[in-house]
Amino acid sequence: MNKQLRKNFQYHHPAPALLPQTKALRAMHAAIRDRYAPQHTFVHHSRRIMRLLIEQALDLLHYEDTTSETPAGAIYHGYKLSSQVCGVSVLRAGDSMEAELRDVCPDAPIGKILIQRDRETHQPKFYFANLPDDISTRQVLLLDPMLATGGTAVEAISTLQTYGVEPKNIVFVTLLSVANGLNKVYAAFPEVRVVTSSIEEELNSNAYMLPGIGDFGDRYFGTYTIPRRDAAGSMNDA
Repeated sequence: MNKQLRKNFQYHHPAPALLPQTKALRAMHAAIRDRYAPQHTFVHHSRRIMRLLIEQALDLLHYEDTTSETPAGAIYHGYKLSSQVCGVSVLRAGDSMEAELRDVCPDAPIGKILIQRDRETHQPKFYFANLPDDISTRQVLLLDPMLATGGTAVEAISTLQTYGVEPKNIVFVTLLSVANGLNKVYAAFPEVRVVTSSIEEELNSNAYMLPGIGDFGDRYFGTYTIPRRDAAGSMNDA
């Protein structure tokens, strides 16, 4: 995290868990940030990053001590989750993260929250939630690839609260984030933990992150016209 971002976060704790910025991760980011990337390339590398995020998010959950007897008759001292996990995806982009969670936690139920941001005001509007009956007893991974203004995230966390989920039991899992959104989440819910693969530089006037990725849901689900270059190398929108 650079000095300016540290300054932005100086009043908030905990800081977001940022994936190690390895060359491999930055190569994946270069692939998905390319505006000319075909859908299959975007999906493939996005899923690779999301798997890393899920694994990191699981490490942020609450655990308790446990022991296992090994086949050699020795005792191994390890950990187990202090309560079961539940995933909650924020429709529709959050659906893209469910497969990675299911691969790692095949028995975890997954709930849904639909919140949409008004294109003019950029304010979130809640539509519905379909959550497991016992969600208040679980640790929740809240799944949404983008954390920009923070409005949708705060609305989703507030919704979980109304179902009895304590903020300390929520880990927000997001592919891209920016200081604006992170600070808004932490100001409202300082106990929520956030894991992300990148903290972007800023928001533009349309509340898109820069350098950004465009509309994640459109690019992931194929509801997006991929620009192309003509034979001379100039840009056209196909």
